[in-house]
Amino acid sequence: DRRREALATASPIQPIIKDVGEIYSRLLDHRPVIQGEIRYFVKEFEEKRGLRELRVLENLKNTIFETKEHVLPKCEQAMHDNLNEAIKRLQAANDKIHRLQEREHEERKLQADKLMAREEKRVAHWEELMKEQQNKQAEVDEEHRKAVERLKEQYSEMEKELAKYVSF
Repeated sequence: DRRREALATASPIQPIIKDVGEIYSRLLDHRPVIQGEIRYFVKEFEEKRGLRELRVLENLKNTIFETKEHVLPKCEQAMHDNLNEAIKRLQAANDKIHRLQEREHEERKLQADKLMAREEKRVAHWEELMKEQQNKQAEVDEEHRKAVERLKEQYSEMEKELAKYVSF
């Protein structure tokens, strides 16, 4: 209260304070200017645009309603029909692929069985060949042993004969 009284009684300062308040409101307080601009913008917006937005919104509402009531059910039905057809085709393709895989599996099994039979046959043939080779080796070894024995006997007879002639 004292300050107010002091300001009110100080008459030479009062006009300065009033001038500073006016300068502040003109230079720094933009609220009145902004409020005036807002009022002007709203007034221009309402006058110039009129009911155009309302008509645009009404048209959008009608388009959305038309889409919801007519286009969307048609699209859903078409999609449902096409998806059912696609599912049937995919199922048929899946069945064919399954049959092909079974055939391929059977063919691989058959080929594996044939390969095993050939391998067993080859092993049996190899064993037979090895037995035959061992028998032939035994025969050759026996012939060699006999030939060595004959040669030893022949050389021993030749030594005896040579020994008879050496004594002369």
